[in-house]
Amino acid sequence: MRFSYFEHDADVGVIGHGKTVEQAFEAAAQAVFAIMTNLDTVQVRDEITVAFEEADLEFALVIWINLILDKAREWGMVFNVFHLQRNGQQWFARIDGEKWRDALERRIEVKGATFTMLSVRQVKGIWVARCVVDV
Repeated sequence: MRFSYFEHDADVGVIGHGKTVEQAFEAAAQAVFAIMTNLDTVQVRDEITVAFEEADLEFALVIWINLILDKAREWGMVFNVFHLQRNGQQWFARIDGEKWRDALERRIEVKGATFTMLSVRQVKGIWVARCVVDV
């Protein structure tokens, strides 16, 4: 599982790679929060669970990212560990992190996922999930 983010013109995008689609989504989520802070300095202190329903994988990626960003804003948190499971069109996740604190570097705020450059597909046996995010 690995993640990256990229800049293209005025856009910022995230890419997650994984052996499963769930791992690719987890990696994309890490990319989102890596834009906002140094993930190595985030401590796992709190856990939040989320669930959603979506059959389409591309729509599910956008819902997933927007859902965890909403939870981060709601609870004043930053997340760095993601555990996502899927059963058909039902998605369940545990997300771990901590409340923002002064010692955490604040980088660019990610506001949400978009449908721009949205893609969830398997490439040579590896799942790749990508989209542009609003910053």
